[in-house]
Amino acid sequence: MAEKDYIQQRLDKIKKIRESGIEPYAYKYSRSHTSNKIQETFSRLQGEEQSDVSVGVVGRLAAYRAHGKTIFIQLQDETGRVQVYFRADELGPERFELVKQLDVGDFLGAKGSVFRTRTGELTIRAADFALLAKAIRPMPEKWHGLKDVELRYRQRYLDILSNEHSRNIFMVRSRVVKEIRNYLDNLGFMEVETPMMQPLPGGAAARPFMTHHNALNRDLYLRVAPELYLKRLLVGGFEKIFEMNRSFRNEGISTMHNPEFTMLEIYQAYVDGNAMMELMEKLVLYLVKTMHGGQTLSYQGQDLDLKVPWHRLGYTDAIKEQTGIDIWQQTPERLVAICQEHGLEPPAKAGRVELVELLFESLVEPKLIQPTFIIDFPLELSPLAKQKAGAPDFADRFEPYLAGHEIANGFSELNDPLEQRRRFELQMQKRAQGDEEAQMLDEDFIRALEYGMPPAGGLGIGIDRLVMLLTDSASIREVILFPQLRQAANVRNEPDNPEKE
Repeated sequence: MAEKDYIQQRLDKIKKIRESGIEPYAYKYSRSHTSNKIQETFSRLQGEEQSDVSVGVVGRLAAYRAHGKTIFIQLQDETGRVQVYFRADELGPERFELVKQLDVGDFLGAKGSVFRTRTGELTIRAADFALLAKAIRPMPEKWHGLKDVELRYRQRYLDILSNEHSRNIFMVRSRVVKEIRNYLDNLGFMEVETPMMQPLPGGAAARPFMTHHNALNRDLYLRVAPELYLKRLLVGGFEKIFEMNRSFRNEGISTMHNPEFTMLEIYQAYVDGNAMMELMEKLVLYLVKTMHGGQTLSYQGQDLDLKVPWHRLGYTDAIKEQTGIDIWQQTPERLVAICQEHGLEPPAKAGRVELVELLFESLVEPKLIQPTFIIDFPLELSPLAKQKAGAPDFADRFEPYLAGHEIANGFSELNDPLEQRRRFELQMQKRAQGDEEAQMLDEDFIRALEYGMPPAGGLGIGIDRLVMLLTDSASIREVILFPQLRQAANVRNEPDNPEKE
């Protein structure tokens, strides 16, 4: 039967139910037990013994079996399934007729006593029931889940409805966020909230989304990072702060990138980047121990050892390991040739730093499997970080890598307002040359620094990528409930767009 025929059949049932005086979309239902609580509470029942306690359960109808004047259904709630048993001679003909109008996917409430069937299954003998919501569309592939990967992301409600693995991923994600908050709270950090709409995008090299506020008659930007606002709070006197934030970057979509993502940013006064590296590795180890019971993790067939301290490797040294060349001794022309020798095609007008960055991202990152901090980044790539002491061309910055992926970024925070202005002006020159990801000069942030900001360390962790590791998920879309997708012609209100992501 075609889906449209199923839909019409169910619409006819709704009409029939309403004509009988019953509203198929209820307001509420009183529940006394979840399905797993039924299993726990009545596990002592033996043989075909029946309890004298009446229970109330709710859930979605997951399976339906009719045997003449008896009907068995499986009712699924968030905790699992429980069987409900209906008898025509106990409910009466009118109520039993309503049971016959039920379909897989409907929401139902039922009350009755619990007994164990001949096959040993705990079952509720329905003395009363109520239809709570009639499903019009049939469940996906007879409740066995969606096989079309894109459809799973586009209709996530069906994915989590029919795919236990997907449900577990998001339960793990919720727990990870909770554990992070508890961990930082125990260390004395205070959670704060900063604006998601900002007059200037700052805190990261990224292309922003822009919007317009009608009442203020001004353009605003969705934040690319909360960094500059959090550092304003250090100026204000808070010493240990963090924000679990949503950020937005108008960039490409891939297995590691989504335009809307979750990031944890942490700042602590009177410490440097080394302290933030220690915080990073200890936090991740804590999560692995909490979620997996040890200090090792398997990700996409690779065994990762998270014990601390993690390996530390200089940015330049990492590239030299892969190319055998000291990149800073090469001319830009030679760097172009080195890129081409490794099958890389650098963008036109790429400067020395951009060529070095291309070599690092293409040749080094994929080989950083075991936990590794890459340190000592080129200063030109780090406009908000302190200069490395004794090395004017490098920043006191780090990025941790696991399984070939960057999962965080941190550094000793630049708190010299004169140097910060100089760095912003260099960024503005890049913008004038067409770099849309270069940062804007934020005069209010400079003003805040001029009042004095203590030395501090900062750390930004990609929560989505961290959850990918902890759930062995290959794509960021697996760990974001509703990832951004290209428009689809077969979804109502979404016009056809053949462009690929």
